Amino acid sequence: MELLGKRVLITGASRGIGRSLATAFAGAGATVALVARDRAAIQSLAAELGGTAHPADLLDVEQLRRLVHHVEDEAGAIDVVVNNAGLAHEGPLWESAAEKIDDQIRLNLTAPLELCRQAIPRMLRRGGGHLVNVASLAALASVPGMTAYAATKAGLAHGTAALRDELKGLPIGVTTVMVGGVPTDLLATGESYGPFQKSFQRLRRIQLVPDTAPDDLARAVVRGVERSTRTVYLPRRAAPFVALVEAPRTIVHLALAGVPSRA
Repeated sequence: MELLGKRVLITGASRGIGRSLATAFAGAGATVALVARDRAAIQSLAAELGGTAHPADLLDVEQLRRLVHHVEDEAGAIDVVVNNAGLAHEGPLWESAAEKIDDQIRLNLTAPLELCRQAIPRMLRRGGGHLVNVASLAALASVPGMTAYAATKAGLAHGTAALRDELKGLPIGVTTVMVGGVPTDLLATGESYGPFQKSFQRLRRIQLVPDTAPDDLARAVVRGVERSTRTVYLPRRAAPFVALVEAPRTIVHLALAGVPSRA
């Protein structure tokens, strides 16, 4: 997709990966529509990038269900949706409050699927679009203290792959982002839990999953949308992990060749 002149909705855009994504898409010529709870932060960033700010709490069911309509009503048609907003609470599952588990499921999994559901009919009416769901290598292998987070990211990665199959033959691209540690507040939250911190220290030391800078990830995502890449993954040495998880899907794709994707 040529991004010049396109409008890109980015959730969780007030800081960290979301802020880097907004900057990278704007640098590619897109107009960014920024979504986050922090009104002041996204208004400041939108002014800097020439985009628009749309304060919203994705954990609020009514705000979530109106979001795409609300943004398009205020800013215009959305060509790309980047589901980046995420939440992690560290610690053993049995020591977590039920509300914290529920919030992670709703923000990390329910919200991205819902925004895809809202955006797809509008994109089809306009002749095309692109969806980006930011998952995590935690979908493939987790570390202590992140059971709920890993479960939501696994669900998002698999759900995105299934959605791509359902959209086969239609003019909507779908990209899954699989990334390891990114130095952000979310990673810092995880590292406040000792076993998580020690796990990441070992992964870094043996260079199995070195950290990825937010700006590097953002540039890779922009290239992924421009090239309609199925999966963007960083660090690059994660390729074998991604290939392993894609193998069963590839086998099923071959087995279902010729079967309609939609009724």
